[in-house]
Amino acid sequence: MKRNRGGIRMLLPIVLVLGTTAAAVMASDDERGEYGERGERGETWVYGGHGADAVLPSGAFMGEPVGSSRRGVAPVANELYQEDCGGCHFAYQPGLLPARSWDRMLGGLADHFGENAELPGDEVKVLRDYLMANAADASDYRRSRKIAGSIMPEEAPLRISATPYFVRKHDELPRRVVQDNPDVRSFSNCSACHTRAEAGSYREGEIRIPGYGRWDDD
Repeated sequence: MKRNRGGIRMLLPIVLVLGTTAAAVMASDDERGEYGERGERGETWVYGGHGADAVLPSGAFMGEPVGSSRRGVAPVANELYQEDCGGCHFAYQPGLLPARSWDRMLGGLADHFGENAELPGDEVKVLRDYLMANAADASDYRRSRKIAGSIMPEEAPLRISATPYFVRKHDELPRRVVQDNPDVRSFSNCSACHTRAEAGSYREGEIRIPGYGRWDDD
């Protein structure tokens, strides 16, 4: 009896497509929220910090930036940075802004959001080296790459809350839970709501807004 090899060849692509689709459907909602915000397989991602397009391979997970391997942002790993910056406010991870933003910030420490935060030259050099090497556009952490990709190459925002990625993530939060909340007051107060912010994790399931509890934007 002859085998229907043509029929087998026709079925293989269908099986592969169904298998890949099922894998995406079986992914948890939390994973889809983390990786699937920007579209489906094959989408082009433009990283502002690199000025080049990166096209997802056909087998990549939905919306996952090419070249990234870890979730969130890298936690702070520099004692001087933690001491100099974390002594006055939350020590924002370098992966929350691109290198050009940190460079601009270090060049204006005499007027750091209305305060004089000038430091000795040798300390500024250490901080600059650390920030440049771990900035959003130099990181392999997924959220950092998304932040970098949302910013136009010619832009160097000083406020993390001004980045398009941050704005999109927080645009549905009403004033009453942030600015009018005495335990929060500002979007810059990351650790007030993100329970694992110091570890570089900003996942939705870990958010607890003071006075409101877990936030669900559905």
